[in-house]
Amino acid sequence: MNVLLIIDPQNDFCKPDGALYVPGAENDMSRLAFWIHANSEKLDHIIVTLDSHYINDISHPYFWEDAQGNHPKPFTQITLKDVQSGKWNPVFMPERAKEYLKRLEQQQDYTHVVWPEHCLIGSEGHAIYKPVFDAISQWQRTGQFFQPVMKGEYPFAEHFGAFAAQVIFDDVPDTKLNDALIDELGQFENIYIAGEAKSHCVANTIKQLNYFAPGLVAKLNILEDTMSNVPGFENVADNIYKEAKDIGAKFITTAQML
Repeated sequence: MNVLLIIDPQNDFCKPDGALYVPGAENDMSRLAFWIHANSEKLDHIIVTLDSHYINDISHPYFWEDAQGNHPKPFTQITLKDVQSGKWNPVFMPERAKEYLKRLEQQQDYTHVVWPEHCLIGSEGHAIYKPVFDAISQWQRTGQFFQPVMKGEYPFAEHFGAFAAQVIFDDVPDTKLNDALIDELGQFENIYIAGEAKSHCVANTIKQLNYFAPGLVAKLNILEDTMSNVPGFENVADNIYKEAKDIGAKFITTAQML
């Protein structure tokens, strides 16, 4: 049995005028849509994650301000030291924001980045990119149901990977490990993964599987021509993909049929 896990195939990442456009994403998604159509009869399930944010999100400019009340420009990096020195101040729940930065830095993951406002819940940018949506819709007309998975709704933590936030808070269920999703994927013989962006949300989804469910990594088939990197982060996830390959993940392209 085959399941396709699509990470964040949303307008804000995939359209050239999207708020956080990933260069090349529209071509990635066109290839993915064709692959879904071509393999429709052999796809038993499709799961789609949807990056989901509010305006006042820890990753958005309006969450932060300097001493003069100015908000940071997109792609500004903010560290715990910046907050402690007063260079940048969280407008909302400052203690929770500082705890997030502290724990993020202890994990030695990404330095916190302020992104453009993106994937705002209910906006056009939040919607699935039309060629992929059309392919999924056609697949559903055979009697199937696709499964949407919202992630990122808790505004005080980034949520790159499909299974958990970058920092897990014990008092916030939305940040915790999605055991049910991992268990569901485990029911399938082959897990195909696609989406945006290769450097962030796809990479962290694979990293979380490496850590929480390494037995599933050998089932992974990474459709590497359906994902692109955020500019400036081209090599940040190289070790994640290398580790997955060492465990047994396969790297394939949409030219390879099921």
